[in-house]
Order: sequence, then C-alpha cells, then structure tokens
Amino acid sequence: MLNPATDAKASRRSLATLFFCTAMPMGMWGVPLANVFTAHGRGHLVPWVFATTSFAAFISPLFVGALADQKHSPVLLLRWLTALTSLALLITCGSLAWGWSDAAVLACAQVQAFVATPVWSVTSSIVFSQLHDAKQQFGPLRAWATTGWMVGCWIVSFVLRADASLVAGVTAAGLWLVVMTLTWRLPMIPPGEVLQHRTWRQILGLDALELLKHRDHRVVFITAALFCIPLAAFYPYTSRQLHDLGVKNISAVLSLGQTTEILVMLLLAGVLARVRLKWVFLSGIAICVVRYSFNAFGTLPWLMAGTLLHGLAFTLYFITTQIYLEERIDPKWRVRAQALLALLMSGVGNLLGYLGGGWWYAACTKNDVTDWPRFWWGETALTAVVCVFFAVAYHGRARTAA
Repeated sequence: MLNPATDAKASRRSLATLFFCTAMPMGMWGVPLANVFTAHGRGHLVPWVFATTSFAAFISPLFVGALADQKHSPVLLLRWLTALTSLALLITCGSLAWGWSDAAVLACAQVQAFVATPVWSVTSSIVFSQLHDAKQQFGPLRAWATTGWMVGCWIVSFVLRADASLVAGVTAAGLWLVVMTLTWRLPMIPPGEVLQHRTWRQILGLDALELLKHRDHRVVFITAALFCIPLAAFYPYTSRQLHDLGVKNISAVLSLGQTTEILVMLLLAGVLARVRLKWVFLSGIAICVVRYSFNAFGTLPWLMAGTLLHGLAFTLYFITTQIYLEERIDPKWRVRAQALLALLMSGVGNLLGYLGGGWWYAACTKNDVTDWPRFWWGETALTAVVCVFFAVAYHGRARTAA
C-alpha cells in the first residue's frame, strides 16, 4: 500500500503528464495554423479560423463548466471533449486537403472549436482540485504544459518538417486521443455542487456572471479580455513576419517564448509570496508593451528578443489570474470561474483581437508587402492602454495580503 507521500507524488506526476500531453497538440496545431492555411490557398480565412475559438467561447466553456460544477465529473467531460476534438480536427484538416469551399472549411473549424475550447479550463480545474496550496504547487505543474507546447512545436519543425503542412494537424489529432486515455488514470472527481433541478441560467452557466459583481474580480476579468485583444496578434502575425524574413523553422522559433514561461512559472510561488498581486499583474502587461515594441524594430534578433519576453508577459498575468480565481472564489464555482475567464479571454478578447488584428494587418499591407513597424507600434499602443486601465482600476487587498 502506498504511503501518503508516495501517493501525492504519483498524483502530481499524473497531473504533470496531463498538462504536458494536453498542451502538446494545442501547440502543434495552433502555432503553424496561419501558415498551413496560407499554404493551402486559404490565407484570407486565417482571422476567421482563429475567431471560431472566440465564437465557441461564448457558449461551450460556461455550458461545460456548469456541467462540471453541477452535474458530471470534470474528468468524464474531459474524456469526451478530447475524443471529439480529435475527430473534429481530422475533419478540419480533411476539408483543406479535399478542397472544400471556404464556408465548409470554416464550419468544420467552428465545430472543432466548440469541443476544443472548454478543454483547457476543465483541465485546469481538475489540476486545481487536487492541490492543497495552489500558490506553491500550480506554477511548477503548469510549467509542464508549457514544456508540452514547446515539444509539440519542436516536433512540427524538426521532426515532421510540417510548419506549413496538414501533417501537423493530423499528428495533433492523434495526440488528443492520448489525452483521452490519460483520463482513466485520474480520480473521478465529483461535481462541486450537484443540483437536481437547474434553471436555464444554471444549465448555460450564466450564473457565473455573478462573479463580476465583486470589483476586483470584475477588473481582473475585464483586463484579461482587454489584454487578449493585442495578445491575439502574437502567433498569427509573428509567424508571418518570420516567414517574410525567410525563417524556416517558425514553430521552433516561436517556442522561445515558452522557455521564459517555464522559468517564471517555477519562480512564481516566490514572486507571489513577496510581491503585491497588483504589481505582478501589472508587470505582465507592461512587459508585453516592451515585447511588441521589440517586434516593431523588424529584424530577426529583435523578434527573437520579443518572443522571449512572451513567456513573462503571459505567465505574470494569466497564470496569476488562474491562481487568483482558485484562492479567492468559492470552490463550488471552480470550473465556472475558469470557464468565465475562458469566455472573456477566448470569446470577447480574442474575437476582437483576431478580427481587429486581421483588419489592422490588411491596413498595414499594400501590394503583399506589410509595414511591420506600423503594425506592431499599433499593437504596442493598444497594450499600453490596457496597462493604464488596470493600474487605475484594480485596488486589491491591503499590501500585506494582496
């Protein structure tokens, strides 16, 4: 019989494996997506394909979050979601390979987004439910997800040579089935609050909007949405800029951002113990301002420097936000809180970011030549506005506790 320490170590190993394997197919498909669609003559669809995730985020995360909190085990839901994501991704890749119409390709991408979008919030809630000290334990575990994302990018670039090939998507679809099998290694976590008779508001997860009544919760959520608007430009347009510079292993270059992400996650517990929460949040947004200004200089060394800063910007705001929600919101709202964050980030923020970024990219492009400094200075200015908003709006707890 395993002693408690051994049992806890085995549990952490399972959670780390779950994070690693969940993030790997996300990176394998999400990073090269823009170049894959462009290589198949569908570059004009790229903003809309990214936006499918945003449209899905308005519905599926809250709906699935409500199921996980009030009806079914999140582990069971994750099992079905990953199986459906695998199937839907295969069909999306097939729609490109078989030359289907733009409308059919977008329809397939939208279905794939509906089943894939809740995966991350459900996975995070499963991990959080197994931790007794999220501030100390979550960062190192979440670093395994970043490692998985990086490994997925390296496989695409160096093993599959598929930075503009559907092979990346087909491989990612296979890996989603691996994630599905991992759910059998997890304890069947019960829902937080079983409700036999649920209103339509509860079924759809709209009761999570009650969380916005708290001022600081509201500011954190709204800032996450606003921050995602400029952040949505990073992968679609950094990859195109790298392509314009003649870089071949684009996915591998973009994975540089995950190296600093891992480092910050490993140090995050110490940072949160010593630094007021407001300054941790604010530093993440401010670093993104610097990162995009580096991109505006337009040379490969500056782009690589900016990409390295991505991990700091992302982790200091968004991973801290997940920990904030876990510590300051009632556990029975755990999945819905993460789902509401996904809705505001992937739904509101990314939708405006992908479509607005597509418009801004078109405005900065003439005769197939993009004015990259103009494009990135625009994104820099937008990020700076978000930084000022958070600095003014967020109050937090007293210095000793916030």
